[in-house]
Amino acid sequence: MKELLKSNLVIMVIFAVIVLTAPAWLTPIGAGYPDILQKFAIFGLFAIGFNILFGLTGYLSFGHAAFLGVGSYTAVWSFKLLTMNVLPAIIFSTLMAGVFALVIGFISLRRSGIYFSILTLAFAQMSYSLAYSVLTPITNGETGLQLTLADPRVVDGMMGIPVTDSLPTTNLFGLAMSGYSGFYFCAVLLIVGFYVSLKIFRSPYGMKLRAIKSNQTRMKYTGFNTRPYLLSAFVISGMFAGLAGALMAATDPLAGAERMQWTASGEVVLMTILGGMGTLIGPLLGVGIIKYFENIFSALNESALHEVFSFLPGWLEEVMVWISHHFVGEGWHLTLGTLFMLVVIFLPGGVMEGITRLSAYLKSKFKGSDEITSEKVSEDAS
Repeated sequence: MKELLKSNLVIMVIFAVIVLTAPAWLTPIGAGYPDILQKFAIFGLFAIGFNILFGLTGYLSFGHAAFLGVGSYTAVWSFKLLTMNVLPAIIFSTLMAGVFALVIGFISLRRSGIYFSILTLAFAQMSYSLAYSVLTPITNGETGLQLTLADPRVVDGMMGIPVTDSLPTTNLFGLAMSGYSGFYFCAVLLIVGFYVSLKIFRSPYGMKLRAIKSNQTRMKYTGFNTRPYLLSAFVISGMFAGLAGALMAATDPLAGAERMQWTASGEVVLMTILGGMGTLIGPLLGVGIIKYFENIFSALNESALHEVFSFLPGWLEEVMVWISHHFVGEGWHLTLGTLFMLVVIFLPGGVMEGITRLSAYLKSKFKGSDEITSEKVSEDAS
């Protein structure tokens, strides 16, 4: 037990240091500015929560974007009705997403496999359509839910916060949720979320979820009721998504139905598979890769490529630019698709499997060289 606690502490310290120093080590590769750092942290939380369901139980949900949208809408309503302080918004969003996940999970988990996936997708698309049409008084339809000067903000009024002619900004007891302060707030919640995930992965509860993934039928034959465990994992996963949605609204106070679209659900599936489902760090690596491509590769144009290949002879520079521009800018999805295809074919366990293989190879190399050295020393001594 002591060794496990020590191991958890070491992992958490390393993870916290990496996350909190991200602006420093991501700046050299062009990803050290606040907006993309916030996306890394927010989608990292989204992927961590999704991995608790998909990675541990094997139940693939195509509807997690619904909880992301519910979290965003709830947070914006909290800003409009109560206060611009993000703390109540985050609490209400997480709880609301949990209730929503409980309802959808209770129905969807009556089926498994592809039928479960289709049910979750159907619920997400229903939520998306309702947000655009029937629930327009709540969601403001395709325009999206936004802050206005006429919003009551009751709690802010009771606390004597003055009303200005400009829209107020989100804050945490006066700390603005924009720029690097917004990133560090998201980063702290990412660290907390990772800790929760770590405890789940290394607990008897997490082991039961893995057993369900391994052979749920055998567990049922032994009299073990798997349904409460699956439902609780679904709810926890939905609450993570709701928290991510709340942080989206906290850093940019706007909620739209597009956050509930099936493409958002598909994105978190890609992140988890690309990084390595069922691993602690894998989904975060997947988030980093996809969001880096989305924000950095998509911004590259022909002039930037000419600068990159300027050291080459003129004719070769033109050829390299012509080839490369199909994979960057508007064609960045082609790069991502190619990478995803290669990972699925050669590394079914995602990027984490590649790291594990490389680590094992290096260990065997160093071990082999140490054995050869020790044998030589023995021969010389004799």
